[in-house]
Amino acid sequence: MKYGSIILEKKEYVYLKRILNISGYAEDFQTQKSLQRLSDEMKNAQIVNEEDMPEDVIRFNSKIMVFSENGWEKQLQLVIPSEKDAKKDKISILTPMGSALFGYSEGDTIEWDFPSGTQKIKIVAVTQDTTQRTIDIPI
Repeated sequence: MKYGSIILEKKEYVYLKRILNISGYAEDFQTQKSLQRLSDEMKNAQIVNEEDMPEDVIRFNSKIMVFSENGWEKQLQLVIPSEKDAKKDKISILTPMGSALFGYSEGDTIEWDFPSGTQKIKIVAVTQDTTQRTIDIPI
């Protein structure tokens, strides 16, 4: 892991804590397990201000290229649950893949339990969509 632990921007951390608290009733066991692992990783995360957030760390609206040890490659965008759109490769943070990637950085390799089994995923590239950077966090 490039930075030693996952890195989260302060406002996104607060938002993520909220949605994880209300999403404890995920439909399937694998999704619940992924969200619990993310929640556990958040306990040791580095929480930083917006201006200190590294550009290569996956956060909301990041565009990501991943490569699996099984040989598939995928480009996707990580979004808040209401923005998910499979046809546009926009995946929710509340999916096993979304929760696996959040807070990791370009070059990291993650071993995660997916519905299809445990896989190693290499993060090949991360770009930030600055047009959609801010998320509205209801208070």
